[in-house]
Amino acid sequence: MERKLTIGISACVSGQKVRYDSGHKRSAFCMEQLGEFADFRPVCPEVAVGLPIPRPTIRQIKTDNIITVSRPDGSGDVTDALKAYGKQISSNSSDLAGFIFCAKSPTCGMERVKVYHHHGKGSESNGVGIFAQQIMQGNPALPVEENGRLNDPVIRENFITRVFTYQKWLDLVNGGLTKHKVLQFHSAHKYLLMSHHVESYRTIGRFLAHSDLPLQELAEQYIEQLMLALKHKATRATHTNTLQHIQGYFKKQLNKERTKELTDEIAAYRHGHTPLLVPLTLIKHYLREYPNEYLTLQAYLSPHPTELKLRYGY
Repeated sequence: MERKLTIGISACVSGQKVRYDSGHKRSAFCMEQLGEFADFRPVCPEVAVGLPIPRPTIRQIKTDNIITVSRPDGSGDVTDALKAYGKQISSNSSDLAGFIFCAKSPTCGMERVKVYHHHGKGSESNGVGIFAQQIMQGNPALPVEENGRLNDPVIRENFITRVFTYQKWLDLVNGGLTKHKVLQFHSAHKYLLMSHHVESYRTIGRFLAHSDLPLQELAEQYIEQLMLALKHKATRATHTNTLQHIQGYFKKQLNKERTKELTDEIAAYRHGHTPLLVPLTLIKHYLREYPNEYLTLQAYLSPHPTELKLRYGY
């Protein structure tokens, strides 16, 4: 097996008993399935800044448009300490392929964190965890997701696709950047990009074709654009469009009967009668029979390990 990915994770999601009540929120998918392909780097911001286990609950409190993190009565403010710790971890995250946060946490929540109004006057669920915010701001291309959302098969597949794509990018960067390598990387990810967001497929292509930016700046802008585009969830409609484009590469090799077979399988997928795996398996069969170097290199055909079974459910 290839070298494992390194993924940051909220320590409680990894199973460590670090929550305020000495509990955890262990994710079976992360630790048992994804763990076959990833080494996790657990972090608990609360413990890192000196809070005990167990401990009084902390929350985000908004006062005059300023958000702090403290106990419900406003004592024990750890806002600055959490921000500093977040910046420290963020600056040492260049080897991470992704980060999995604990949902709704005042420190680690990626979105929809509850923010309480000062003096207990209601709350809003529109905040971002203080620690998570530092990680995301410092690493804008880094794939991030929350533990609870990973129970959704479409969100799970989307995140894992981004993680493995980003790891390939990190490997490219570590091997020495050149404009040619960036173009090769993009070429191999064109159909994956198309399956997520057709407009970005066009705009990123134009960006690379016409950009005269210095290499480092071009690379940073490219990967940020690509990872942002891949956050769009692929749908049956966008997958169907991509499959039809790929089918075009076989028009000279396949007879009418085999062409109809593939067309019918793509249509069955589009209408929700079969999972994506079915037309993809047929395409891979034809690709073995009629090799095409460009298609063979396409990440779309195998964006993540088949053992994770992420394309079976839709």
